[in-house]
Amino acid sequence: MDDYKADFHIHTTASDGQASPTQIVKRAKELDYDIIAITDHDNTNGIAEGMIAAEAVGIKLIPGIEIAVVTEEGIGLHMLGYHIDIENEALKNFLDAMVQRRTERNEQLFRVLQEMGYDISREDITAGKNDYIGKPLIARALVSKGYIAEEKQAFGRDILGSAKCRAVKKVKPLAKDAIRIIKEAGGTPVLAHPIQTRGIGRPGSEQFYENIDKIIGRLKRQGLKGLECFHPDQDFEQSMRFVEMAEKYHLHITRGSDFHGIDFADAEETAYR
Repeated sequence: MDDYKADFHIHTTASDGQASPTQIVKRAKELDYDIIAITDHDNTNGIAEGMIAAEAVGIKLIPGIEIAVVTEEGIGLHMLGYHIDIENEALKNFLDAMVQRRTERNEQLFRVLQEMGYDISREDITAGKNDYIGKPLIARALVSKGYIAEEKQAFGRDILGSAKCRAVKKVKPLAKDAIRIIKEAGGTPVLAHPIQTRGIGRPGSEQFYENIDKIIGRLKRQGLKGLECFHPDQDFEQSMRFVEMAEKYHLHITRGSDFHGIDFADAEETAYR
């Protein structure tokens, strides 16, 4: 692995990243990456630009996506999809429906924020190529308007973490449906950063591992093909536990920095590269 430099989880300005697909690709080439994947939230709008840039500089780019999903029991997860056909009609229709749901959620959220005294609207957001607006972009707008000093404050109990804001929810697709759509588009579905799963025990505890193992087993039966075992939020011990689960269920093992920043040189290390 030390001789093969890869990152399979990168966000761009097509969703809530801060670097364009071209900037990501060029910087990855300068940093001697062999292969990367652009995996923007709920859309593929940055893929075409990224593919053109990748061909120009001579680096392999995997067309990808990251979709926020829930299990049948309501457990929130993120599903990565790799090698997808971005022109697949079933995928495009699926994503169009997600855009509509996100738009409705955001309109409600802006109303709540304004009632709370934060003069934030769609016009204050620097959105991506598909006018993607997620909570990280709302946090940046709150900083730019002087309401808070840094983005992480937006997720505290006084603003986006408040009961009023948390009550505004986006309807997410079922994990099994996202897996099906990714596969219909010729892609490989991979569960992202499993350590971030909430509601199944303290992350890293034996209760957590027992429950996430059950979830992964069910997802495998529904068509899951891979597990993001290496992620900045997962330390070495946690990564090795996920490697064991991947081997148990015969899943591909992936690594991703989950980069959202400006300079790809700042992408976080994982437990093992």
